[in-house]
Amino acid sequence: MLIDTHIHLDDERYKDDIEEVLDRARQAGVNRFIIPGADPKNLKRAQELSAAYEDVFFAIGVHPYDMKDYDESYLLQFSDDPNCIAVGECGLDYFRLPEGEAAIDKEKAEQKTVFKAQIALAKKLDKPLIVHIRDASSDAKEILMEEGAETVGGVLHCYNADHQLLSLADQGFYFGIGGVLTFKNARKLVEVLPKIPLEKLLIETDGPYLTPHPHRGERNEPLYTTLVAQKMAQLLDKSESEIKNLTSENALKLFGTKLA
Repeated sequence: MLIDTHIHLDDERYKDDIEEVLDRARQAGVNRFIIPGADPKNLKRAQELSAAYEDVFFAIGVHPYDMKDYDESYLLQFSDDPNCIAVGECGLDYFRLPEGEAAIDKEKAEQKTVFKAQIALAKKLDKPLIVHIRDASSDAKEILMEEGAETVGGVLHCYNADHQLLSLADQGFYFGIGGVLTFKNARKLVEVLPKIPLEKLLIETDGPYLTPHPHRGERNEPLYTTLVAQKMAQLLDKSESEIKNLTSENALKLFGTKLA
């Protein structure tokens, strides 16, 4: 069993061959798929996919880049769906900030406000968080701690290899590892991987993005979680089956027995 804990199946790039994408993954042993909430405009599509396929689940949430579309009342319309198992991907992303100190401060403040709102939503719904952090580790960690996010826990999606985030393992957080692990320039992630507790490792694709080697430049898809598992096994001196079982068990602990 292998679980893709972060796959944007609601993306337009899967629209024409979703059946084939899922079948290829299943044949390789990937048999659970979690669609994160990023752009609210795609949320209905995510819900429809989870209804159509018993192995597909989804989360409600808004990516930092789409924060102006955050509407809690709209997200709550989907929260009672039994296939809705998390809140996010929410968080902070300082990679593309506007020019000018005042504009930067305003952008960061707005991102923080929406991030805090989604942590509160996760606590209200008692669902784990899917957290996006890019170039914002210190602020994101501070907010997670101050807002009591440890009560629901979650996953640091596409873990950025920042050592200061490792202590969140003790606060109920898991670390999502994807295709970046296979990149030739992934030195930081390769070095920090053994420092992550085994019981806190998850595997993801973030498809259609971040396609692993040797398929870089192509559309990513859940089949390629197998390549991440292979690389992780190699780096941790484990068998592939150990890694697949371990990360799947971790996903079940975080997201609940609905995945089983």
